[in-house]
Amino acid sequence: MKYLLVLLLAGVTASAQVQKEQLNLMPWPQSVVLNDGNFTLTKNFKVNITGNPNARIFGGVTRFLRRLDGRTGIFFEQGFITKLNEVPTAELQINCSKSGKIGLYEDESYHLEIKQNKITINATSDLGALHGLETLLQIMQNNNNSFYFPVSKVSDFPRFTWRGLMVDAARHFQPVDVIKRNIDALAAMKMNVLHWHLVDDQGWRIEMKKHPKLIEKASDGMYYTQEEIKNIVKYADERGILIVPEIDVPGHASAILTAYPEIGSKVITLTGGTSEKNIQGTAIATYGIERNAGIFSPTLDPSNPKTYQLLSELFDEVCPLFPGAYFHIGGDENEGKDWDSNPKIQEFKKKNNLTTNHELQTYFTMKLIPMLKKHGKQLMGWEEILTKNMSKDAIIHAWRGPNEGVVAGQSLIESVKKGYKTVMSNGYYVDLLYPVASHYLNDPMPKGANLTAEEKARVLGGEATMWSELVSPATIDSRLWPRTAAIAERLWSAEDITDLASMRKRLDVVSFRLEELGITHLRNKDVILRNISNNQKIDFVEEFTNVCEPLKGYKRNKGGTEYQMYSPLTLFADACTPDAKDSLAFDAAVAEYLASKTPENKAKVAAFFNKWIAVNKGLVELSANAPLIQHILPLSKKLNDASQELLLVLDNKSTLKGEDLKNLIEQINSKDHADVELSVYESFKKLI
Repeated sequence: MKYLLVLLLAGVTASAQVQKEQLNLMPWPQSVVLNDGNFTLTKNFKVNITGNPNARIFGGVTRFLRRLDGRTGIFFEQGFITKLNEVPTAELQINCSKSGKIGLYEDESYHLEIKQNKITINATSDLGALHGLETLLQIMQNNNNSFYFPVSKVSDFPRFTWRGLMVDAARHFQPVDVIKRNIDALAAMKMNVLHWHLVDDQGWRIEMKKHPKLIEKASDGMYYTQEEIKNIVKYADERGILIVPEIDVPGHASAILTAYPEIGSKVITLTGGTSEKNIQGTAIATYGIERNAGIFSPTLDPSNPKTYQLLSELFDEVCPLFPGAYFHIGGDENEGKDWDSNPKIQEFKKKNNLTTNHELQTYFTMKLIPMLKKHGKQLMGWEEILTKNMSKDAIIHAWRGPNEGVVAGQSLIESVKKGYKTVMSNGYYVDLLYPVASHYLNDPMPKGANLTAEEKARVLGGEATMWSELVSPATIDSRLWPRTAAIAERLWSAEDITDLASMRKRLDVVSFRLEELGITHLRNKDVILRNISNNQKIDFVEEFTNVCEPLKGYKRNKGGTEYQMYSPLTLFADACTPDAKDSLAFDAAVAEYLASKTPENKAKVAAFFNKWIAVNKGLVELSANAPLIQHILPLSKKLNDASQELLLVLDNKSTLKGEDLKNLIEQINSKDHADVELSVYESFKKLI
């Protein structure tokens, strides 16, 4: 009888209507309506495509089927989709009115309807249909023996047209497979722009057939061939992703000037003898690829005609590799030191009535606009390019905020009010390793901004930003994901979708699902921990990562000199991530205990203390044969000591004076060990 009841209950659970709270959709659609009933998957499940879509839909549907089959293990009979109206009786019908164009303002909407015996996706373009397939994958549910889609209707479209990610492949080169797997992840999160930062002080990453010196002298042999770039662009196009390349000029120019020092601005003083001179008769300085992080002086010479001749030739070779309509020229962080010390450049400024370096940079940037327009490209640059004389055709990339002494959102507001289309990245710098909530609650449309409808229309959207000074191909995914998925939701979903608890719950599932696309943020953690533990058991080290986070901002790399571009990124800090798992759980347990000091709530808090005491003991034992463990022992001991004392506090047995207890807790706020910090400091403070 007992087993019969269990089976009956299981049947009721399986047939109960799914509630919205159970869905792990991200980005959350504009409208979701759930009804009674389910569409149950069987091996006979097939897909049919009608309408006039781009051929990318065939690969997209085939990949959808493989991912769905991989999740369910059903062994679908349908293999590869190659033509329209192949299976008119298929249970999933996809209809697209037109071929989607990769770019801004394309219709990406879709309507997904799931009935008990049929599923339809209607979309204006195949881009919308691909988004609909991602939602269908996310909405799938299961019981103990089957997989099903709940009967429902989803109507969806993006809030912003520019939903991007910037990947810096200049500081640390990111191989082709890294770029491709992250393109897949972007598509899964309904993002549509990959901003590819290809040139900076630390390297030139594009094969140049007409100017081979750039890869011979300025790439360390790490660059993308032109065929690889074409292949990646095609790969992105097939997934609905626009690629925007960036060559950063006139600053951040060490790599360019390593190959072509004659167009640099630096002046050297001759002490006798002869020296090679540039066309203006000034001795040519020597440059080298930069190995540190930071802002450096090497800058292109805007008074030298050869500068523009070379840049025009470079754009002539690079632009055809990228069919998209936008080209990012950087333009940021030019301090102008070499301009100030160069008499020829100062003379040039006077001759052209340019009173400031900012005006000189505008002169330089304006020269690039026709070079790019020749190839059908619109110029985009970081917000430093914005001056009163800058062409309104330029797209402004707003990035500065409180860290740079600028009010959050101010740069974007000023830009759109002056008539420029603008993309926002301030608040989306995932490389700063801030918690996911800080990105999620950061809206491209600044709160309280007095913008007209026309000005609001100039806010194109936003872009997550991944500078790579402190990431390797093995760790970049863990710095991007899953937080970038929360940014994707901010850029796609309605403005009022801001519930943090819901976001975190859905993000956990999304994070795990990204693995099927090859994203390595979860699996590579164990690789690093095995290195740290010298291939001993990693349980205790992993537990310690659940309470440690990498130093935020750029504090891990003091002055930009502690880590060179060849320094190890295989250490404890590289295994840690923002939003350490135990910090939220511990904070919730503390809040419950302080609200009601029941034995049950006290036991929840004490369980954490006992765990951290055991972790410290385990780490000490591991360290006998793992030198890299030594770096984290001081911090682990501080957590151990505070935990032991607070166990006594919970039992009213502590003999420490109040001030001594506070000092003990302050010890766990240390930033001096292994480039990490304990994420439970604030919760400890609440307890005392």
